[in-house]
Amino acid sequence: MSAINKMRRGIAPLALAVAVACALGACKKEEAAADAGATAVQQAPAPTPESVVSATVAAMTPDQLRSEASKAYGENRLYAPAGNNAMEYYLALRDKQPADASASSALTDLMPMTVIATEQSIAREDFAEAKRLAALIEKADAKHPALSRLKTSIASSETAVAARVANQKLSAEEEAKRQAELLKKREEDQRKQQEQQKQQAAAAAQTPAAPTAAQQQAAAAEAERQRVAAAEAERQRAAAAEAERQRAAAAAAQPAAAPARAASNELRAISNPGPRYPQAAQRAGAAGSVQVEFTVNTDGSVGNVRAVSSDGPRQFQREFEREALAAVKRWRFQPVGEATTTRRTISFQQ
Repeated sequence: MSAINKMRRGIAPLALAVAVACALGACKKEEAAADAGATAVQQAPAPTPESVVSATVAAMTPDQLRSEASKAYGENRLYAPAGNNAMEYYLALRDKQPADASASSALTDLMPMTVIATEQSIAREDFAEAKRLAALIEKADAKHPALSRLKTSIASSETAVAARVANQKLSAEEEAKRQAELLKKREEDQRKQQEQQKQQAAAAAQTPAAPTAAQQQAAAAEAERQRVAAAEAERQRAAAAEAERQRAAAAAAQPAAAPARAASNELRAISNPGPRYPQAAQRAGAAGSVQVEFTVNTDGSVGNVRAVSSDGPRQFQREFEREALAAVKRWRFQPVGEATTTRRTISFQQ
């Protein structure tokens, strides 16, 4: 009995030592597994502009790429999933045929959507996907204005998350579960997002683009130039017609034997000051013209002044007419043998 007790007393410490060793070994294995998982995540090579297009896609012919790109776009696979999306197909097509205008145009349309998708991937801490999308953007346009900001955001957010994970000391199993949930959320978010973005792009394509300020100014300037040219042509035509009418009237009214008297009825201006430019029209950059009819009395004064017609923006026509009439009333001519009625066109141009 004594021998048995001694044996039991000797076995107990040994069993305890074995149990402790096993427990320590299990902990070390778990820590090693966690470290291995973390290392694998950290060491996974990030996509680059050179590697972001899958080898399978890169090996396709231009016709295959064009067909697959159109199909992917129609099925809302704009930039995801990796290896089977419109961005990769169009990028590979552009590599093979740099002059293909359809590929360049499609990439331009897809870029804003891909930028938004990258930002959303960063927001949900899906950095692997964010890096892939950023690589797609960089391959499409290495000088894209959003690229530097996206890369900086990925790096800073990834550092913050790594620090948080380290503080939480997640196990390998918990980290794997987190990654699985992240992948599921990514797929669901991207499916909804790509469908919504395509609908928005289609709606935008149906809405005529509003002209830019520069285009509006250029159009307004061209319209004004044409209007002024037309007004000047009309003024010259009216002046020539009026001169001809006056010559015909003078020839019909005056006997051929009295050339001296006919000469005395020729209108020779002594003073014809220009009109005052309406301030409102001047501020608005508006131009116009007014045709005025008036009678030159025998003493050279002007009377019976009236506006025959006017041209210019409707809101300024009355002001143009008022200033034109006021100016003509101040005109003075050399005395004539008899009162003569004539017309003149008064122009308002800056």
